[in-house]
Amino acid sequence: MASAANECLKKTLELAAAMLEVADQGDAAREDVGCGVLYGVLRDSAYKLRRLAEVELEAHLRKGGGKG
Repeated sequence: MASAANECLKKTLELAAAMLEVADQGDAAREDVGCGVLYGVLRDSAYKLRRLAEVELEAHLRKGGGKG
């Protein structure tokens, strides 16, 4: 059974994936530059969150904190 911390990290990865989907959909439907900036920030944030969560999961695995 994975630890509670790893479960939260997995939820963070799911959230980042959802953020990327919204950014892609919003960017395709945007009507002005302001929306483009918004979806760019959303996309950038999703990539950063995803990378941080991946690094933490790897650290937990190295410490023997579960199967990820």
